Amino acid sequence: MQRTWIEETTNLVGKSVRLNGWAHRIRKMGDKLVFVDLRDGSGIAQVVFYKPDLAPDVCAKVDELKPEYVLEVEGVVQKRGEKQVNTDLATGTIEIGAKTVSILNTSQTPPFPIDQDTSSVGESVRLKYRYLDLRTQRMQNHLRLRSKWVQACREYLFGQRFVEIETPLLTKATPEGSRDFVVPSRLQPGKFFALPQSPQQYKQLLMCSGFERYFQTARAMRDEDLRADRGFEHTQVDIEMSFVEREDVMRMVEEMITHAAEKLGFTIREKPFPLISYQDAMVKYGADKFDMRSEEEKAKGVLAYAWVIDFPFFERDIKTGKWTFTHNPFSNPLPEYLEDHLAGRNIEKILTSQYDLVCNGFESGGGSIRAHKPEVLEATYKIMGYDQKEIESSIGHMLEAFRYGAPPHGGIGLGVERNLMNLTGEAALREVVAFPMTASGVTSVMDAPSKLDDATLQELCIKTCEK
Repeated sequence: MQRTWIEETTNLVGKSVRLNGWAHRIRKMGDKLVFVDLRDGSGIAQVVFYKPDLAPDVCAKVDELKPEYVLEVEGVVQKRGEKQVNTDLATGTIEIGAKTVSILNTSQTPPFPIDQDTSSVGESVRLKYRYLDLRTQRMQNHLRLRSKWVQACREYLFGQRFVEIETPLLTKATPEGSRDFVVPSRLQPGKFFALPQSPQQYKQLLMCSGFERYFQTARAMRDEDLRADRGFEHTQVDIEMSFVEREDVMRMVEEMITHAAEKLGFTIREKPFPLISYQDAMVKYGADKFDMRSEEEKAKGVLAYAWVIDFPFFERDIKTGKWTFTHNPFSNPLPEYLEDHLAGRNIEKILTSQYDLVCNGFESGGGSIRAHKPEVLEATYKIMGYDQKEIESSIGHMLEAFRYGAPPHGGIGLGVERNLMNLTGEAALREVVAFPMTASGVTSVMDAPSKLDDATLQELCIKTCEK
């Protein structure tokens, strides 16, 4: 008999089914009757074992059952009487009259209850046993919602002539705002790859390649201090478009976000999304990330999106006193500031074409119209104090690509985790990630980072030192 998903059983009254899953709860009602709530990836259904009707070997197996045992059950779908309907379950109108049960695997007693919300369980325990934490209903819902949100974004983009293209994970260290994670090269001793902070340069090179509309769900790694809404690695829906102005990208992203959110049943506070300048945001909210919702809207899970634009391009680095970019060195200045940008004057007044999408107090995405002419990108690095040799070493490949007919282009990166925090109402990134880092920067379940053995270090020509 072919396996049946639990969510399908409500349409199979009177039919024989084979179910696979975990024993979620077990209730023994005297010597004759045992109820097991069976859980699979689609839902939970009540299975009824009436011992007088079962073979002795089946009864013996029923007596062995404990929570989280992995089971295979065969039985008949039965309709419950009106007074027996369980409104807490999507399958509450039916139950499974079991005929046989097989124990596919046993389970030790979990360190915390799987049939309860684990948000009050200590972080160290939850992440050590993350594979158990992920069995809980809340975590199952969050990660399945994440998958559906990404799918909805992908559906929209495919409908708008976008091409999904993957870019390398082993790349060159570039100044994009955070420290790089580096990977030693065995074939070129003493040299290192960097893991991408974003696919920024590659997606611009794809615009130079004539693809015009690119996207991917990209992994990005940044060695920066951890906090509730930021980890060492994240996923972003990464988008780039050719022959566009700022408003074109913002409109496309707004349509995609609206499509995905409303398809999943969420309410957006205001459409089109409000537009506010960086300066006005700082005056009104005291920050460029803000929450516009009322308390009632917060309670209802309303999504309050807004665009923030007209950011300063540069700011003084506190340590060095030199100019550095506020968001992205590959951005274009707004047209009215292009002359000053090229001349390197009135630097503190130059505004960039950057645009941020904020929602419910979080930055949900950020992008810009990019520099597509070599002299503009070169001017950015000169303002930041790079000499010609340093410019060529850092971005010479980009400057050369721009000399071969690079189109005007712009794009955005939308953080999947940040967007899911908005959808779920969670305040911590770890609640919407399968295997997040601990607060101290250690991977869940596995003991990483860890030391390498001497043979490996020698092969890579690396010596380590104690801090």
